[in-house]
Amino acid sequence: MTKIKVGFGFDVHQLREGQPFMLGGVQVPHHAGAFGHSDADVLVHAICDAILGAANLEDIGYHFPNTDDRWKGISSLVLLSECVKLLVRAGWSLGNIDAMLCLEAPKIKPHIPAMKYQIAAAAGISEEDVSIKATTNETMGFIGRQEGVVAYAVCLIEKK
Repeated sequence: MTKIKVGFGFDVHQLREGQPFMLGGVQVPHHAGAFGHSDADVLVHAICDAILGAANLEDIGYHFPNTDDRWKGISSLVLLSECVKLLVRAGWSLGNIDAMLCLEAPKIKPHIPAMKYQIAAAAGISEEDVSIKATTNETMGFIGRQEGVVAYAVCLIEKK
C-alpha cells in the first residue's frame, strides 16, 4: 500500500534596490532583489517548507537557521537538495511540486522554463513534475508597491 501526503509552503522576502533577484534558482534581471540570509530565493524556500512539512520534518528555519553562517549567501538550490535528502532518509519520495509567485514585476513567464529545470535538477524529479505560476497583487499592499515578493508551494510525497 502506498501512503501519500501533501505539504504546503509559504515564504516572503523584502525587495531591496541593487540586490540580485534569485527566483527558482535563476537570477532574474530587475532593479531590486529579495533580501535574506541565503540567496533569498523565495520560491525555493516555499518549496523547501512544503517538502519538509509534508513529511513532518520541521521547517526550513529549523534545518538552516539564519543564525548559522554556513548558510549565509548559499544557493537555495543547495537547501532544496538537502531537504530532499532528509525526505528520502525518512522513507519518502517526492512526487510533484506546484508553486505560485506573487509579485508585480518583473514578468516571470520568460524565466519559468529555466526555473523548472533548476528546481527539478535540485529536487531529483522530472521537469514535468514541477509547476510554476505567477500572479500580481493588482497593485495592492506591499506586493503592489513592489516592496516584497511572496511564494506559495504544495508538494505530494509518497511512501511505499
